[in-house]
Amino acid sequence: MNRYLKGKAIDPSLIVAGMSAADLVDETFLAFNAGRLREACRLFTERMLEPDVTVGVGLTGALTPAGLGRAALIPLIEHGFIDWMVTTGANLYHDTHFGIGLKMHRGTPHISDVALREEGIVRIYDIFFDYRVLLSTDAFYREVISAAEFQRPMSTAEFHFRVGRYVAGRERALGLERRSILAAAYHHAVPIFTSSPGDSSIGMNVAAKALEGNRLMFDVSLDVNQSAAIVLNAKRSGGKSAVFILGGGSPKNFMLQTEPQIQEVLGIDEKGHDYFLQVTDARPDTGGLSGATPAEAVSWGKIDPDRLPDAVVCYLDSTIALPILAAYALSRHKKRTLKRLVDGLDSMMEKLKEEFAKSGGADAKFGKHQQ
Repeated sequence: MNRYLKGKAIDPSLIVAGMSAADLVDETFLAFNAGRLREACRLFTERMLEPDVTVGVGLTGALTPAGLGRAALIPLIEHGFIDWMVTTGANLYHDTHFGIGLKMHRGTPHISDVALREEGIVRIYDIFFDYRVLLSTDAFYREVISAAEFQRPMSTAEFHFRVGRYVAGRERALGLERRSILAAAYHHAVPIFTSSPGDSSIGMNVAAKALEGNRLMFDVSLDVNQSAAIVLNAKRSGGKSAVFILGGGSPKNFMLQTEPQIQEVLGIDEKGHDYFLQVTDARPDTGGLSGATPAEAVSWGKIDPDRLPDAVVCYLDSTIALPILAAYALSRHKKRTLKRLVDGLDSMMEKLKEEFAKSGGADAKFGKHQQ
């Protein structure tokens, strides 16, 4: 047989009533972007969820207002399928609405925004909510960050972990169940970083409190080093590092730059992430980060070139891909033991410092390349 004809013949099963989402993917997602989504589901479930793999998830776009925090991300966190995250502050701010008992509603994009403004309604495409939801969430954050435990600089991972405890407490007091990814991440010790902490209503409220003398500051250097320490720890423990990126933007780069931070800047010998999975609707030819391919990332040291076949890009809307991929993984893979990376961040940082000291730093590595 010709070597190019060794793939399975396209002979799909008939779609029948009651067919599971996982069977639908395996049996009927055979070509084009459906084929890439099938490949993504199988890469995530069969390779990335092996016990020795540390899985990071990058999140952009208004996914939590669309309900995907509760519907998909919380079950993935609870099953040990997400070990750490990088997301926009906006996703966490809107996630908080659900955890403190506020509501968002289905709407329509085909309406006058002037009329909505007059009625005090805020719109995110086809999601509507009362302007008072913003004010209530702002008040919640200002109250929380006034607490004594927040009166110092800290990484965004520590900040979100501590905030998650308050959100979890509000969920419990209101009799709500599994509404917020911040609360879920707190319960399961999953670090959540924000790559641009000033670029959201959470950051805006931190800035407002600073005018009153509040001493909370986001230590972005600690963010960079803690995230790099997570990746280095995954590799030095004999395991692998996987990235699952929904969208792109700043969280994508922040997650991927962990390897250049380790190799290029700290001068530590490393080869790049082992698994790369991205869902995006961005084109690669415009030069935008959201469309940058895993092959391009190899040139930066972000992806291990030996593992490039273990990379899948789906050109698809995340609001479609994430629920399908989550349903597939939850159907096809048993729960993983939680890594609880928050608990080990301090020791991981010590290991990073030790390797940095041994390497002699980036200048020493650069000198070797020059010789």
